[in-house]
Amino acid sequence: MRERKRRETRQRIAEVGQRLFLANGYEGTTLDAIAAAAGISRRTFFSYFKSKEDVILFWQDADLAMLIADLLKTSPDVPPLDAVRDVMVKHIARYTTEQMTAVDNLMRSSESLLARKQAYYAEQEQALFNTLCEVWRQPERRLALRMVAVVSVGAMRLALQAWRDQTGQRKPVANFLRDAFDSLRTEL
Repeated sequence: MRERKRRETRQRIAEVGQRLFLANGYEGTTLDAIAAAAGISRRTFFSYFKSKEDVILFWQDADLAMLIADLLKTSPDVPPLDAVRDVMVKHIARYTTEQMTAVDNLMRSSESLLARKQAYYAEQEQALFNTLCEVWRQPERRLALRMVAVVSVGAMRLALQAWRDQTGQRKPVANFLRDAFDSLRTEL
């Protein structure tokens, strides 16, 4: 019961923080504002998060955990690159263009968040590799699985950049990610 209440409070703080960040920007949102809107004290905030940056990272970690959980359900009969593509496209397709734009603008609004975003790619690559090794257990495949993790995160980074750079009517980011994986497959 206590652990469930702790998870619920952490979730509530993260939801409030996300809403405030999207409305007021990263710099325009204070810890005090997050705490007040979540109905807790500033001191209690620090029982759940180390910083307001950690509130943003909570969502990244939750998204990665869902992606990993879906990848773990993949049959080892499916080629790893196809499995990663399918899971990544499925996950990114959940976001509307407006949501992606808001989150992208937020992550690019501060040097610390931008640096954290870059570090997150390395974490995502490692988590992806570890998961691939759980699904495709043959030790002789480790190097190839590492390459799948590297190129998959690279494809995602390039897809996000292409999506960000588009002009005119914005296409969904999932289209760019699917195209990046198709290009990767064609070049391989």
